[in-house]
Amino acid sequence: MALILFYTITCNAQKPEETEVWEPEPSIVTPGSQSHQAPSDAIVLFVGEDLSQWVDINGREPQWEVKDEIVTIVKGTGAIKTKIKFGSVQLHIEWRTPSEIAGEGQGRGNSGIFFMELYEVQVLDSYNNRTYSNGQAASIYKQHIPLVNASRPPGEWQTYDIIFKAPSFDTGGKLVKPAYVTVIHNGVLVQDHVELRGPMEYIGQPVYQAHDKKLPLQLQDHGNPVSYRNIWIREL
Repeated sequence: MALILFYTITCNAQKPEETEVWEPEPSIVTPGSQSHQAPSDAIVLFVGEDLSQWVDINGREPQWEVKDEIVTIVKGTGAIKTKIKFGSVQLHIEWRTPSEIAGEGQGRGNSGIFFMELYEVQVLDSYNNRTYSNGQAASIYKQHIPLVNASRPPGEWQTYDIIFKAPSFDTGGKLVKPAYVTVIHNGVLVQDHVELRGPMEYIGQPVYQAHDKKLPLQLQDHGNPVSYRNIWIREL
């Protein structure tokens, strides 16, 4: 009884205003008129006109096909990356695997989104297409299996909304904070603030190595004609 009375007296001694925080006031951002449209503070990386925000991995003009407000991978031309370098970001990207099914497993509609050119969220046709679970669509490649498979059928547009928190290193190159990723696939949470163990590794275990605080966003050419559209990004 004495503890309850003490708690009641302590709470009543405070005023509601004492726990109100008025500063700083969040800046105003105008959202897109539709959920997929870029908000006012976003950097638009591709909306269908050209690839002026991108270069290939050698710094040259990309050779991917741009048509009808869509960019499609041309096999063998290599990955493309942004001219702007980023750290922690919010990314919206829409992608589509070919409607004509060719291949199976990792050979079917394969591409990838590489944050800082190192940390991959997998793009794959995972609709009725079994492969290793940590390599299917929306996986953090070879690290984290998605909570569910939210894939749409081949030929249909899909969306990723991704929060990527960049890792940090001290002046001696030692890891201070790992990278974290949250992925919403077609409106479904599939990666919930998962911790990355290091950059993508096809063979072996990932290991962090110190790198710049900001690096380009990269889209992978894995030999399949995967298409992208409506790509925008917000720096965090």
